Amino acid sequence: MNKDYLKNEGNALKIQKHQLNQSENKLVEIDNVLSNIQSKQEEDNVSLDDMLSDMEALLEATDNNISTYSDNDILSIEKQLEVTINPEELTVVDELDKVNFDDGMSWEEYMCSIEEYGFKHNLDLKDDPFKSLMTKSQQVELQKRIKDEFTLKNAQCDKYDYMIAGTCGVIAGLVDILFVGAPGDSKLGDIADEQANKITEKFAGFLGWDKDKAVEKGSNTTASAIGYLEKKFKINYDHATTHATGGVVKNLSLKNHHLKGLGHSPDIIGLIFSVLNQFTNTASFISNGQIITIETEEFELQGHNFIAKIFCGVANWFGHIMSDWTGSSGTVGQGGRGTGVPIPFYNLFQMINIGEFGQHKQSFATITTKVFEEGYDTRHAMAMAVPVLINELLIRFMYTMKARFYHNKEWKDCIPKGSVPEVRRMLLVGHGVLCIIDGADAYIRSGSGADMVAFLSRTNLLAWTRFGQLALKEVYAWYNSGHIDADAVDEYLNKELKNMLKNNI
Repeated sequence: MNKDYLKNEGNALKIQKHQLNQSENKLVEIDNVLSNIQSKQEEDNVSLDDMLSDMEALLEATDNNISTYSDNDILSIEKQLEVTINPEELTVVDELDKVNFDDGMSWEEYMCSIEEYGFKHNLDLKDDPFKSLMTKSQQVELQKRIKDEFTLKNAQCDKYDYMIAGTCGVIAGLVDILFVGAPGDSKLGDIADEQANKITEKFAGFLGWDKDKAVEKGSNTTASAIGYLEKKFKINYDHATTHATGGVVKNLSLKNHHLKGLGHSPDIIGLIFSVLNQFTNTASFISNGQIITIETEEFELQGHNFIAKIFCGVANWFGHIMSDWTGSSGTVGQGGRGTGVPIPFYNLFQMINIGEFGQHKQSFATITTKVFEEGYDTRHAMAMAVPVLINELLIRFMYTMKARFYHNKEWKDCIPKGSVPEVRRMLLVGHGVLCIIDGADAYIRSGSGADMVAFLSRTNLLAWTRFGQLALKEVYAWYNSGHIDADAVDEYLNKELKNMLKNNI
């Protein structure tokens, strides 16, 4: 949309308002003229009545002895009765000026007509047109509404809000340290692994895999489903060792090739590199702060045109992710957990090839690689999401109950939206408490932070990410207090547009 479009719309409304005012003034003018004519007519009626009365009296006085007048006498009388109209005494009602418009006119041509009309009537079209479209009271009301609904405000939390948020954070923290923990030692992690296996089997079954046949053979059903998907969604960038890359990618192994192979990332980065690698017969890796691309064997995507090949590339990427996220068929078939795919954007840690941590003075990129090799993958992220979700829901629920029954607000005013300053502050406190408990547990269980791999393995990355997001929002709201909240404005506009579309339908 052109940046001046709304201003042009406003100027068009401004001109229309001017025309409306001119029309109202013209109607008043015409009404005054008609009133004057009516008054004059009433005066003439009175004069005529008086003349008729005088004539009747005259007739009675002459006893109906009416003299006969000649044509010359009548003509003389008519000349005396003639009324000469003076143009200067006439009231002329001028026509209203109008904007040139027709159905075949473009928007630019219409705006030229608007500008021409404005220039002719000395209307300033450079200033904000919406100010002149509203009365002073409407402007005050609009400013008040903007301040109340569409500006960033600091939270006005009381002690009970902080107590509620802190308690919810403690509950979520206990769930985190008791039921999440580290990969391979997680009650929720075991449940997440089982659900991931079921999802893989259902996905494979949807594409034609026969579970009953696998059961008849006595095979591990999950391993069978993974094997089916591995055959169906082959890709050209699935190098699993340093030797397979010709020694270019150092320390590449079966345990970390899903992390270092960019096409295995279940996010937009993985999608882009996967499609790119499939089109260009290359394989891209991220390792020790570098992005490395190597040539691969010829790989032909299905599809008869470019769009079809793009679609097939995306489908192939997703299908291969589904074959990898619960481990390889060989490892799972032998009873192992298998190496899954990384948490979305986790492989970006490979770019942080700095620092010297632990006994062996390893870089942060190397440490995060070892953490992934311990099982810190997408399945473990499902387990880590549980305490974060519990914390989020508990705080929002308690805010709603307090707003309804303690502050006696209407239900519609108790919705725990993230744009509400008090909700935002309570979430920050709650997730802050969760992160403190999580960090303290990881610190203690890793030997006071001596073992960085153990420390990061027990750290809930999702909780810290959510806390960081809330902290940034709170700092932004504090710094920009009183400024326009773009998210609130967008939400309101989207709601109004949906209502307009719904009414039009």
